[in-house]
Amino acid sequence: MAASELYTKFARVWIPDPEEVWKSAELLKDYKPGDKVLLLHLEDGKDLEYRLDPKTKELPHLRNPDILVGENDLTALSYLHEPAVLHNLRVRFIDSKLIYTYCGIVLVAINPYEQLPIYGEDIINAYSGQNMGDMDPHIFAVAEEAYKQMARDERNQSIIVSGESGAGKTVSAKYAMRYFATVSGSASEANVEEKVLASNPIMESIGNAKTTRNDNSSRFGKYIEIGFDKRYRIIGANMRTYLLEKSRVVFQAEEERNYHIFYQLCASAKLPEFNMLRLGISDSYQMGIFRILAGILHLGNVGFTSRDSDSCTIPPKHEPLSIFCDLMGVDYDEMCHWLCHRKLATATETYIKPISKLQATNARDALAKHIYAKLFNWIVDHVNQALHSAVKQHSFIGVLDIYGFETFEINSFEQFCINYANEKLQQQFNMHVFKLEQEEYMKEQIPWTLIDFYDNQPCINLIESKLGILDLLDEECKMPKGTDDTWAQKLYNTHLNKCALFEKPRLSNKAFIIQHFADKVEYQCEGFLEKNKDTVFEEQIKVLKSSKFKMLPELFQDDEKAISPTSATSSGRTPLTRTPSKPTKGRPGQMAKEHKKTVGHQFRNSLHLLMETLNATTPHYVRCIKPNDFKFPFTFDEKRAVQQLRACGVLETIRISAAGFPSRWTYQEFFSRYRVLMKQKDVLSDRKQTCKNVLEKLILDKDKYQFGKTKIFFRAGQVAYLEKLRADKLRAACIRIQKTIRGWLLRKKYLRMRKAAITVQRYVRGHQARCYAKFLRRTKAATIIQKYWRMYTVRRRYKIRRTATIVLQSYLRGYLARNRYRKILREHKAVIIQKWVRGWLARTYYKRSMHAIIYLQCCFRRMMAKRELKKLKIEARSVERYKKLHIGMENKIMQLQRKVDEQNKDYKCLMEKLTNLEGIYNTETEKLRSDLERLQLSEEEARIATGRVLSLQEEIAKLRKDLEQTQSEKKSIEERADRYKQETEQLVSDLKEENSLLKQEKEALNHLIVEQAKEMTETMEKKLVEETKQLELDLNDERLRYQNLLNEFSRLEERYDDLKEEMTLMVNVPKPGHKRTDSTHSSNESEYTFSSEIAETEDIPSRTEEPSEKKVPLDMSLFLKLQKRVTELEQEKQVMQDELDRKEEQVLRSKAKEEERPQIRGAELEYESLKRQELESENKKLKNELNELRKALSEKSAPEMTAPGAPAYRVLMEQLTSVSEELDVRKEEVLILRSQLVSQKEAIQPKNTMTDSTILLEDVQKMKDKGEIAQAYIGLKETNRLLESQLQSQKRSHENEAEALRGEIQSLKEENNRQQQLLAQNLQLPPEARIEASLQHEITRLTNENLDLMEQLEKQDKTVRKLKKQLKVFAKKIGELEVGQMENISPGQIIDEPIRPVNIPRKEKDFQGMLEYKKEDEQKLVKNLILELKPRGVAVNLIPGLPAYILFMCVRHADYLNDDQKVRSLLTSTINSIKKVLKKRGDDFETVSFWLSNTCRFLHCLKQYSGEEGFMKHNTSRQNEHCLTNFDLAEYRQVLSDLAIQIYQQLVRVLENILQPMIVSGMLEHETIQGVSGVKPTGLRKRTSSIADEGTYTLDSILRQLNSFHSVMCQHGMDPELIKQVVKQMFYIVGAVTLNNLLLRKDMCSWSKGMQIRYNVSQLEEWLRDKNLMNSGAKETLEPLIQAAQLLQVKKKTDDDAEAICSMCNALTTAQIVKVLNLYTPVNEFEERVSVSFIRTIQMRLRDRKDSPQLLMDAKHIFPVTFPFNPSSLALETIQIPASLGLGFISRV
Repeated sequence: MAASELYTKFARVWIPDPEEVWKSAELLKDYKPGDKVLLLHLEDGKDLEYRLDPKTKELPHLRNPDILVGENDLTALSYLHEPAVLHNLRVRFIDSKLIYTYCGIVLVAINPYEQLPIYGEDIINAYSGQNMGDMDPHIFAVAEEAYKQMARDERNQSIIVSGESGAGKTVSAKYAMRYFATVSGSASEANVEEKVLASNPIMESIGNAKTTRNDNSSRFGKYIEIGFDKRYRIIGANMRTYLLEKSRVVFQAEEERNYHIFYQLCASAKLPEFNMLRLGISDSYQMGIFRILAGILHLGNVGFTSRDSDSCTIPPKHEPLSIFCDLMGVDYDEMCHWLCHRKLATATETYIKPISKLQATNARDALAKHIYAKLFNWIVDHVNQALHSAVKQHSFIGVLDIYGFETFEINSFEQFCINYANEKLQQQFNMHVFKLEQEEYMKEQIPWTLIDFYDNQPCINLIESKLGILDLLDEECKMPKGTDDTWAQKLYNTHLNKCALFEKPRLSNKAFIIQHFADKVEYQCEGFLEKNKDTVFEEQIKVLKSSKFKMLPELFQDDEKAISPTSATSSGRTPLTRTPSKPTKGRPGQMAKEHKKTVGHQFRNSLHLLMETLNATTPHYVRCIKPNDFKFPFTFDEKRAVQQLRACGVLETIRISAAGFPSRWTYQEFFSRYRVLMKQKDVLSDRKQTCKNVLEKLILDKDKYQFGKTKIFFRAGQVAYLEKLRADKLRAACIRIQKTIRGWLLRKKYLRMRKAAITVQRYVRGHQARCYAKFLRRTKAATIIQKYWRMYTVRRRYKIRRTATIVLQSYLRGYLARNRYRKILREHKAVIIQKWVRGWLARTYYKRSMHAIIYLQCCFRRMMAKRELKKLKIEARSVERYKKLHIGMENKIMQLQRKVDEQNKDYKCLMEKLTNLEGIYNTETEKLRSDLERLQLSEEEARIATGRVLSLQEEIAKLRKDLEQTQSEKKSIEERADRYKQETEQLVSDLKEENSLLKQEKEALNHLIVEQAKEMTETMEKKLVEETKQLELDLNDERLRYQNLLNEFSRLEERYDDLKEEMTLMVNVPKPGHKRTDSTHSSNESEYTFSSEIAETEDIPSRTEEPSEKKVPLDMSLFLKLQKRVTELEQEKQVMQDELDRKEEQVLRSKAKEEERPQIRGAELEYESLKRQELESENKKLKNELNELRKALSEKSAPEMTAPGAPAYRVLMEQLTSVSEELDVRKEEVLILRSQLVSQKEAIQPKNTMTDSTILLEDVQKMKDKGEIAQAYIGLKETNRLLESQLQSQKRSHENEAEALRGEIQSLKEENNRQQQLLAQNLQLPPEARIEASLQHEITRLTNENLDLMEQLEKQDKTVRKLKKQLKVFAKKIGELEVGQMENISPGQIIDEPIRPVNIPRKEKDFQGMLEYKKEDEQKLVKNLILELKPRGVAVNLIPGLPAYILFMCVRHADYLNDDQKVRSLLTSTINSIKKVLKKRGDDFETVSFWLSNTCRFLHCLKQYSGEEGFMKHNTSRQNEHCLTNFDLAEYRQVLSDLAIQIYQQLVRVLENILQPMIVSGMLEHETIQGVSGVKPTGLRKRTSSIADEGTYTLDSILRQLNSFHSVMCQHGMDPELIKQVVKQMFYIVGAVTLNNLLLRKDMCSWSKGMQIRYNVSQLEEWLRDKNLMNSGAKETLEPLIQAAQLLQVKKKTDDDAEAICSMCNALTTAQIVKVLNLYTPVNEFEERVSVSFIRTIQMRLRDRKDSPQLLMDAKHIFPVTFPFNPSSLALETIQIPASLGLGFISRV
């Protein structure tokens, strides 16, 4: 396809930009050939008309598809050009925070100016052993490639690190060396790798300085050769240096500094140890260096005063010069003289000439520079001496840390040399790249066409050829009056207009321009001659050589004597330095001539040697880029980056690659990637032919691709075209799929919506109908309710009103009636009085008045009626109008009419009442008349009583006053009562309110208390859980630490064995009399303090073989140690005494309790007896420790064999030892007999002596008869009496034993006091007398103790004899009983029975579960059962754990015989033999698993049959009979536990080595789900770059391996809990390795890969379910990997997505989450990258999370293992020993 066809609408291109260098744009319309203008749309929204160059008509560079942006290798880009390279680097550096990128064979490293967590040991381990193309770009990947190629190709390697100052060259070189030091290790104990790393700070201190571009700029070049032996371990190193910038010692530019060492020296000037130098240092070796450095500083302060124009002087007693001379050890006057004068020599004579002040200053500076340069070389030489190795070097890797191309505003001689070196390196680089391209094409059998690349040989010729710049410079330096100006003129005359690369500036005659490969550089000629000569006056050097300071003359020795960095290395190669590589032998004059070689000549020779070395090695290139000049972290300056990319040759590599076929695919990769472009009929079985057929259809121009043997080669841009076709095909397929799916989804949605709408309508309508019916019912009900309610309320209101009216009426009528009655009564009395007087007058007047009134009324009524009639007539006429005016009056009239009617009714009622009253009145009148008569009679009486009434009235008045007063008082009292009541009510109300408030507060407080209690409970529970978790973590940490120590111990033990074997092999003839012991046996005994008689017998000859002259007298240190030990023993005894006192107090308290509560359980007595036994054992330990002290004293305090009393002392010690051993044996026998007697007594006792309350209760519940209850009560009383008697007897015995122990402790205390006094007295005596006195005292004390022990022994012998007699009596009785039983059988029965030998069943022997073997067969037993047993052979058909059972049964028999030596020997041999087997076949999983299972089973047997209650819960009665009786093997259990831990760790290492190669391929690389993952275009770094592919592993391979592991462990009978721990460890390794590779591989971080990982994890979980191991904790170890896979698949756009990610990824650290997001790479164009803002959002949300900053998981981590007790149900007596084991010499017992 033509390139112009790619310039279609929406195609993206790069156009030049002065600010951003390159700017992205998009075509707005298709390009047609002949168009002069392109319509572009910029990213900032502007439109642009881009005019093409009319001459070249070159189109702008096309932009790569987004899917290719951010690739690990720049050569993977389809379009290889400058903007594509720059953009890819920027995206990786800014967006993904990735500082390393491959560019073919070059690693581009951008300085981040920030510490990154990507250089830890975990990263080193992750890159170790990996292919270079498998992992993300890294300096460690380059180092691993160099190390691997060195080992594979047997060829030396070089790593060339270059770049600008401040680009990070030195740091990259340091990391490469650190990688070699970590991966390879050291071949000796000298830790050469640490020395190599430790040399960096020294070299940086003396060779680095601060510049404007870098705070730690290396001002010299260095080439470090790291030597390796045949096993590729570091054995040494050598350093070569180039072109130290000496001028910096005396001159620094603005804002720059001198070398670091001077500032470090000055900063330490105030330290007291620096006083002697006025700066100095105390150490003698380093003091010389600092004296010279201090002298250089003071030399720079020496000043000159002009005497005249041609001479100068130094002021007398000049302090800086005197300090310099004192420090250098030279004569002040002589140095003062030669600083101001120089010697001139001619052919006939020499004379001394004074020099001017300027010349003297220059000479002083030259001397300071020369001294510093010599010191620098001397330090480099001594560093090389420290790194030198005597072992022959097999190969090496060189690390070249050299300055990059430099161009400044003012460029001088240093920049010229630096750029000259870069020209040579660039030439070598171009040739190497060209060579690799040629080899690749020839390997694939592709026609090779010459690629035009930039050859910088003309520039090199301009510099170094005959009559070149350096040659002319050296020639001018030889001229007596040569100057920089004359040299410049020679350059102009020789090269100007003759060489195209040489130019002259327009405005300067003292400068020249060279066109380098990177850029044009203008050099100023000023100072070239002086720097090239490097002139130092010989007289000043002679003065320094005559120094009294020994170190100073060494710096100026002749080259053949001086050991300097220029000397030959250990490998015979000549090092590359500024001085001549081989000193010439000849006359002294010739030597002086050689010494005066110019700097340029030396540098040229060194550079030639460097190029020879690099050409003899395989180079690896690291190009360091400085992203900005302001040292801002992760800030990218495009201009500076492009400038450096051009200068370092990266773009040249791109250009060479682009000129040929830069894109390369294997046929399988091409088929997998572009399978979508093929039709089914195009797919053939032959992948190569399929690819050829497809390419011929897709790309018509056959020149755009070539078919190789294994790869397809594409021209630049063709991959982008294929990607475009693939994307179009996928887009069309996606559109069709989306169309179909969307239509189906919409139809489904419509049907669901229609069905839902019908359903909703049905339910809504039904609901509405139900609601309407309900509304009607409610309305009707409401009407009825309202009716009845209104009726009720009206009736109720009416009744209330009626009742109130009646009440009011009754009260009112009563009141009126009473008033009327009183009035009537008064009137009646008055009438009675007056009626007779007025009666006649009244009647007469009444009649006349009545007649007149009636007449007047008639007249008046007539008149009023007439008037009314007139009004009515008038109104009648205006009724209609009146109706209109008064509408509604009719109703009022009707109401008034009703009221009138009512009033009429009332009037009628009143009239009726009035008539009734008149009747009553008449009757009363009659009564009154009679009363009147009576009153008249009583009138007289009244008159009499009137007086009395008056007096009574007065009294009444008084009473009224009193009444009023009382009423007023009552009122006041009532008012007070009311007030009090009100106040009381107010107070009560206040109190009620207050009470309510208090109740509320109380409720609130109660609620608060409840909440706080809940919170406290929750917090306490949380705290308890946290503390429990923390304790579990601490326990696991302690277990892990302990197991790591065991692992380290086993490693050291193995190393000791290896060294011992090597020593044995090295020593051909063994020494006479030396008996070699097993190393594992000795190491085991030293570790666990086990000893046997064999070991002791082996140690005794070795001790006796020591010459007597080596035995020295006992010194003060021995006595001090003894005194310290005695003090410790006394402290221990004091502790024991305190414990005994505390026990006595407990006994006293128990006595008081016994008096109150006599019934005490036997468990307490057992506890006391156990405590007693503990006290006895502690006492025994104290005695043993004293005996050991005495033994040590006897061994160390016998300086001479002829000392007085020495033989008797030793004899006595031997007797004491034998007696004590015999006493111990007797004690053990007595204890055994006592235990047997006690067991017999317990067997004789009735069974009803049990005091278990639960059993008694159950028996009582079962007893229904009263008689049975009574009998039980009597039996219980008898039992209590028996227990009480036993308790009293045991208490008495306990008191006696406690008293005896108390006395024994008191005696021991007194004895220790005596010992301490004796030691204090002995310390004051001379050594000889001290020894004699101590021996005499010890002999006396031991004699007394021996006598006491003899007495005790006799007593014990008597007791033993008595017990033996009793046993004989019991045995005789038992024998008589058996004989009696046999006599009951008649002899006739025995004789008459038919004898059938064949059919009579033979009764099997009752075996005791023990195996008997002879002492001499122990080695044979160990050999057949352990050393030669093959798990795959005989062991497969055995009972699981059979070797462990056999060994334990042998131990049981030795325990039964009470043979401690046999037990110890067998256990020690077993442990050592297992170690030997694992050491020999430790890489075989079956062997390690087999012995781990058997070791655990042996450990469980020792626990199960130990006799401890905790381990006997699950035993049968028969198994309890098989418990060990004589020995406590708890210490051996600990040893076996440690051995099991070591075997478990070895098992983990074995399975890790087996699984490691499978994990990455099976979990990440293999496509378990075919077609999901897409292969992206890759660059030069493919998986085949380092080694060929080893066989691809799949997930099925991992599952098969897991099945194999599980079946082997189950077959060997491994404990289920231990299998779970092994599976958990395996899954952790799988998860950790997979996640670590995922974090270091950008190509694996995609959506499809996340799906593959989740599927693979689900398969692992399914495997766990099949094996019933889901509760093993293995799934939890995969949680980080699961979350990483989920992180690859979730949405990563919005804040909600960020929140979901933060809550989901709780098992991942922040660094891991950010790393995955940064590495996320779309495989297809439909995916999107993660934006930088989203990653920052994630970081902000996770900033408070406290987790480890470590990026990778520790794949070497081993979980602490535990061995839960797992008792066996197998009966020991049923175990049969197969004949295949060859154990016929042992027999069952």
